[in-house]
Amino acid sequence: MRQQNGLAMLLALLLAWLSLGTPPSQAALAPGPLAQLHGHPDASGTPVLRSLESLRDLDDQSWQLVAYREGGPGGPLRLRIVGYPGKVRLDHPTPLQVRSGAYAWDLEDITLANGALAGDGRSAVAEFDLAALLADLTQDRPLRLRLPGVFSALVVPPYVVGEWRQLLGDAPA
Repeated sequence: MRQQNGLAMLLALLLAWLSLGTPPSQAALAPGPLAQLHGHPDASGTPVLRSLESLRDLDDQSWQLVAYREGGPGGPLRLRIVGYPGKVRLDHPTPLQVRSGAYAWDLEDITLANGALAGDGRSAVAEFDLAALLADLTQDRPLRLRLPGVFSALVVPPYVVGEWRQLLGDAPA
């Protein structure tokens, strides 16, 4: 008798769920945050594909990380780190130190090569060449970023690393 009541309850729940319409989408079933790359043209019309994420370092300071590719696959890959103006001053050039397990990279600071960033007196932005790091990554593993004199540890979660790795491919820009 107890099994019949349990089966009847299960059947009733299934019918109620089906009467609501469509089953849940894959997005609703997917674990964790979803990759979100955004394509748009820059001021000169060049296609840009970007990943934007706000993260906090171990001192609880907020940072915006913008990884982007200019043009199609094979185009320049950049990582822009943005702090809040007035709270931080970034000196250039300062290489970004990246670690993942036993692996380590020093990303070149290319901020001063970008005229708009070099002329910005707020000095709250740094930009790095992301190509060498992305070329070496074969998995979406967390990364630990260190920018000497600015922050000692900013952890980039695996789903963000996955977005960055997608910049290498044929995702639409």
